[in-house]
Amino acid sequence: MIFAETATEALKLAQENKEAAVAIGNGLVAIGKGLAAGGAALGVGFIGLKAAEGVARNPGASVKILVQAILGMALAEGLGILAFLLL
Repeated sequence: MIFAETATEALKLAQENKEAAVAIGNGLVAIGKGLAAGGAALGVGFIGLKAAEGVARNPGASVKILVQAILGMALAEGLGILAFLLL
């Protein structure tokens, strides 16, 4: 209920004042960029965690695990940067 009231008030304010609409949009973009960066960081962290666990369980496969982990980290970072630039 609070969200609906807040959204209605924000809509009324945006209709009355165009600078307020721009400020609201910029705030939403900032939230989106933060979520994109946080998601990429979590993805890279989980990839590193699982790669370390995999090497601990099977040291003989460390080269294969390292290659796949680097590839996965690069893809996660790439998607994070892409989302950051597109927002």
